[in-house]
Amino acid sequence: MNTILTSIRQALAGSLIVLLLVDASIGAEGAVKYCRFQAGKTTAYGMVEGDHVQQIKGDLFGKHELTGKNYQLAEVKLLVPARPSKVLALAGNYASHLGGQQPKNNPELFFKVPSCLVPTEAAVVIPKGTAEVHPEGEMVIVIGKRAKNVPEKNAKEYVFGVTCGNDISARDWQANDVQWWRAKGSDTFGPCGPFIAAGANYDDLLLTTRVNGEVRQSQRTKDLINAVAAIVSFASRHVTLEPGDLIYTGTPGKTAAIKPGDVVEVELESVGILRNPIVAGK
Repeated sequence: MNTILTSIRQALAGSLIVLLLVDASIGAEGAVKYCRFQAGKTTAYGMVEGDHVQQIKGDLFGKHELTGKNYQLAEVKLLVPARPSKVLALAGNYASHLGGQQPKNNPELFFKVPSCLVPTEAAVVIPKGTAEVHPEGEMVIVIGKRAKNVPEKNAKEYVFGVTCGNDISARDWQANDVQWWRAKGSDTFGPCGPFIAAGANYDDLLLTTRVNGEVRQSQRTKDLINAVAAIVSFASRHVTLEPGDLIYTGTPGKTAAIKPGDVVEVELESVGILRNPIVAGK
């Protein structure tokens, strides 16, 4: 009997070790990916698994469940991965972008309008009247639950995940207008996607921007002057953040003008690649 009990204990211990290894492996591999997609007449959120997406029933940021209905990613149209009530963005949040200037005491936030958002593969349109449009690759915070006056130590509890963003900027308008409403918020000036990565290490992800395959920006998010928790906490003191709201966290390094015919890619570790062709406005 003692021999049998010993064998059972050893087997259970072995099973526990296997489960712990699986758990560790899941954590090490990174985040769970989600998307918002359209397939025929169906528009839904989904969980991305390899080259498939499993449809979700309900609200991704609230009560939801997996339906078991799968689609090939190649067969669906990926949409902007959230439907925000507001879009915030940061200026001057990497030292490499400040050109030797001292950072401000507080995160420098501004608004982009939700109507500027476009998904991966959608065209970015350069409007008439601007002569210098630059891409700005960025990590974008996706808020997961209502946040108001959130302490910094608790702020990550309000983050659902992160995605890729491109803060398209008309530099001439940005320099000469009193407000940045058209320089940063013109139609198509907010590419975002393709997926939301939940559970990644948001404070140390590699961000890369390419134009026509050439690397233009490359830096890790550990170099953010204001990290994710500080950004969410500060923003929540002044505006109530709602589930699905987006915060562009700033761009690193230097930027340069793009032109019709170019293709811009923003890649964020754990998320994927946001890809947008550039076209001229009519």
